[in-house]
Amino acid sequence: MAGIEKRPDYRPRSQREKEVYRLVLLGGGTGVVGIVTLVLTVAGLTGAVPPIILLLVCAYCIWRFRRVTGQR
Repeated sequence: MAGIEKRPDYRPRSQREKEVYRLVLLGGGTGVVGIVTLVLTVAGLTGAVPPIILLLVCAYCIWRFRRVTGQR
């Protein structure tokens, strides 16, 4: 029975669920605010930097969500 130890990157299911929940909240919130500020930028009311940063954070959350849930 070789290899009976847990994987080095093992985390209990409850920890993974909490992380996924936080990623969904953060990613959804930054995505919505990013789109709103992008529309405001196109209208000429705000600068271009905030929507870019917000959408990058949203993309990072999507990437992490897919890694934690095992979807490739």
